[in-house]
Amino acid sequence: MAAELVEAKNMVMSFRVSDLQMLLGFVGRSKSGLKHELVTRALQLVQFDCSPELFKKIKELYETRYAKKSSEPVPQPHRPLDPLAMHPTFERAGAVPRTPLSGPNLDYPVLYGKYLNGLGRLPAKTLKPEVRLVKLPFFNMLDELLKPTELVPQNNEKLQESPCIFALTPRQVELIRNSRELQPGIKAVQVVLRICYSDTSGPQEDQYPPNIAVKVNHSYCSVPGYYPSNKPGVEPKRPCRPINLTHLMYLSSATNRITVTWGNYGKSYSVALYLVRQLTSSELLQRLKTIGVKHPELCKALVKEKLRLDPDSEIATTGVRVSLICPLVKMRLSVPCRAETCAHLQCFDAVFYLQMNEKKPTWMCPVCDKPAPYDQLIIDGLLSKILSECKDADEIEYLVDGSWCPIRAEREHSCSPHCPILVLGESARPPVPQPARLSLNPCSMGFAVSECLCPAVWRWHSYRALAIARPCTGCWGPSGVRPSLACLLGPAT
Repeated sequence: MAAELVEAKNMVMSFRVSDLQMLLGFVGRSKSGLKHELVTRALQLVQFDCSPELFKKIKELYETRYAKKSSEPVPQPHRPLDPLAMHPTFERAGAVPRTPLSGPNLDYPVLYGKYLNGLGRLPAKTLKPEVRLVKLPFFNMLDELLKPTELVPQNNEKLQESPCIFALTPRQVELIRNSRELQPGIKAVQVVLRICYSDTSGPQEDQYPPNIAVKVNHSYCSVPGYYPSNKPGVEPKRPCRPINLTHLMYLSSATNRITVTWGNYGKSYSVALYLVRQLTSSELLQRLKTIGVKHPELCKALVKEKLRLDPDSEIATTGVRVSLICPLVKMRLSVPCRAETCAHLQCFDAVFYLQMNEKKPTWMCPVCDKPAPYDQLIIDGLLSKILSECKDADEIEYLVDGSWCPIRAEREHSCSPHCPILVLGESARPPVPQPARLSLNPCSMGFAVSECLCPAVWRWHSYRALAIARPCTGCWGPSGVRPSLACLLGPAT
């Protein structure tokens, strides 16, 4: 059966467009598209639905084609070439040398498995711009398993299915198995699926099509859900991120089958598969501290540039204030950071900024609300030095010459007077000194927040109540009746 399957594929590869259309029409499949689309569609048909009738039809078309050339030697069906040889521009990091495969042992899905729903990786006659995806700071790409490939609808149905078959190399399997765990069951080296619009004008952000579902081998993979929206009339947003497929894949030389279900509503989407290493916010912070620190003298020159006198301006700026408090978490800055594209001198804390983008990537500056991607971030060396020298101020002011001075807020002094305590019934008696307050929290015991405690507590400390002074709802009188006034306590007599 394997030999017949290889023979059928080889015959299909030698077909002309008319032969391919007749074959696809015989099984009721779409006959529209370019030749390489028809070839890929026919090969997919042979791989998964090769019945005796289909094999007989392929053989009939093949013999009919070469019957007209009986006077000439019948050309042998050519074997498929290695896709790496067919695509000189297809670069794969760390690709290992491959030995040519003989006919019966030819495993087409391994060599030609990089196709998706009718659009294969066969060479096109005319080169056109390829879809590119934006680089993600938290993912280092190790290998490209499937270049961005357009999802092509097979019919007029709204719900489409696009299969993809590929196999991992032994090196890739070893990388995944030997990688550390970020969380229980989640490896640092992953196989991820990325989806975006089929737009070649520039790098594309991840964007899911409607009704997306991803099936890996025999199990469905979880896809990020929608964020709930609290605003009326605003549709909930869905975080479009790379989808981790690793835990559902065969970590061996066996082929993996991925099926993407998507809604066909007019927009065109492309999918890609990558082998990546996921990074953490602490790793990105360490990298930023290594390569992203701006020298204090360069920061000082930037301050002078900002405060330089503009002859066209009627307003002279003598200084600019910068807060030492992070606008994200309202805490003192530890690693002052900002984007080089930002026009302000105010910084935010790189630690919290990276942690927030690790959970929900937006990469927007919290000061000016403009894009602040990771590759544009710098650590302000001057402000880092100021933070180590100025410990008692939360704000500083940069001066025209590049120097700085701390701005210390005036402390508010409490001037509430100590009111004398009037003890009822003993006005002639000199004032009794107040007892030392117990290290006891009245609120934690259910008492009112005041200078007094109830008689029962004071009797426990050998004190008793002497008088009633002001309302309190948390104390009880000596007779067990809840009074409407609080107890002022004095020493026991």
